Formats: sequence, C-alpha cells, structure tokens
Amino acid sequence: MTEPFATVEEAWLWYVRCQAARDDGARFIAGLGMVARPCEPDDIAREVRRLAMRRVLRPAHLHVLGHLVGRAGRPDPWSDDPAAAALLWDEALDRLATPLKRKGIVA
Repeated sequence: MTEPFATVEEAWLWYVRCQAARDDGARFIAGLGMVARPCEPDDIAREVRRLAMRRVLRPAHLHVLGHLVGRAGRPDPWSDDPAAAALLWDEALDRLATPLKRKGIVA
C-alpha cells in the first residue's frame, strides 16, 4: 500500500532530497523507504519537464524551484529572498498540483 503526499510542496521537497541523495551516489529501490510512495522521484521531474515544455511553468518558475533545491525549502520572507520568489514558488507548486493529483502522487 502506498501513501500519497499530503501536499505538492511535500512531494517537491521529497524529490529534492531524493535527487540530492542520488547526486551523492545513493541508489533507490522501490519499497525500501519508511513510507511507500506512489511514484519514483523521476515521475515528479518528468511532470515538471512536461509542464515546462508546454510553457505552463515558465523559466522564472523553474529558476525558483531550482535555486531552492540546494536549500530544500520555500522562499523565506525574513531572509534576502525577494517577495517575487515566494509568488513564483506558490504559482509553480499550484501548476504542478493538478497533474500530481491526477496521478495519485498527491492526495
């Protein structure tokens, strides 16, 4: 039995952590995590690429998502992050929500 993510942000941050571990040499085997997820990390990356190719996600959205990969978190209004970054972050996750929900990745 798999457990979908509660939010799109949770799914994205899981993908970010998985990608960082993969970049460090980790290999993933389905079903070995503490929580069985209804997708592989690449499924989320494919949806982002698909939305970018269809221009649903613009380069500015991708920049914010990509920039925050190293920090593994949303834009922080109390730091040097511009307010526009938070808006782009929210827009990007909103646009990613529909396909991830349709696929059962997000509840």
